[in-house]
Amino acid sequence: MSIQTVALESLLDNIEQVIVGKREVARLLLVALLCEGHVLLEDVPGVGKTLLAKTLAASLNCSFRRLQFTPDMLPGDITGSHVFNQHTADFEFRPGPVFANVLLADEINRATPRTQSALLEAMEERQVSVDGVTMPLPRPFVVAATQNPIELEGTFPLPEAQLDRFLLKVNVGYPDEDEEARILLRFAASDPLPDVHGVVDSEQLQAWQRQRGDVRVADDVRTYLLRLVRATRGHADLELGASPRASLALYRACQAWAVVEGRDYVIPDDVKRLAAPVLTHRLILSASARLRGASAEAVVERLTQEMPVPVEVE
Repeated sequence: MSIQTVALESLLDNIEQVIVGKREVARLLLVALLCEGHVLLEDVPGVGKTLLAKTLAASLNCSFRRLQFTPDMLPGDITGSHVFNQHTADFEFRPGPVFANVLLADEINRATPRTQSALLEAMEERQVSVDGVTMPLPRPFVVAATQNPIELEGTFPLPEAQLDRFLLKVNVGYPDEDEEARILLRFAASDPLPDVHGVVDSEQLQAWQRQRGDVRVADDVRTYLLRLVRATRGHADLELGASPRASLALYRACQAWAVVEGRDYVIPDDVKRLAAPVLTHRLILSASARLRGASAEAVVERLTQEMPVPVEVE
């Protein structure tokens, strides 16, 4: 086992000091970190979405800010704004919570689409423009957003343009009976989160991100990945298929998954494993498919089952 793999496993172990039974979800968060991509944690209230994001941030020796989204929030509450300073008789910029290495956008779909869109430039270009002035964000910059299903009262669906900027959408899910019993025991006396200490700093994280770019992807695996993504375009059940940004996101995510697995090359199973979390939130079902009760997850699963898999990998 390489030194890098040991370090990644220690980061996962650190997260598991608080989070019970969600190691696979934590591995997907590592994929987002290695890609410097953003992750959307979606599920019903109370399954640990916010706690998972906070534990991840606590495990990193990086700057962290939490922003609770509400219906009355304004774009300036995210990016910051210019405020008049009476002592200097001039306007000075006060940076918002977005100026951090890790931003927890808690319950992001409780804010209006206008406010949600304030994150678009930051998520894509790692910069913020306020009153005609453009300012770079610290690197690495990762948004970990949580949301409740849009069917719940008091929520707004995220704009398609913003959904496309999330590398992954991850469903946390309910714990099984044994895991829930362990949660009761772990949190019975006190909250273990304050005892979590950072085990990875920003320099180490950026080094891992550079190594992710060196992971080899064989020609036949790359072709398999592209055919899978392109199959969503023009699919009978889809009004909107995956974009070229989705192809690149899946490519990078597969490289990162290989690193987490301790490999320097991508295999077809990596593509199949990450197709759903990378692609489903970027797809829009047709009206007829919605009437039949179809889902984007089912479409992607069917495509991964039907698409011929390359047999030999370099």
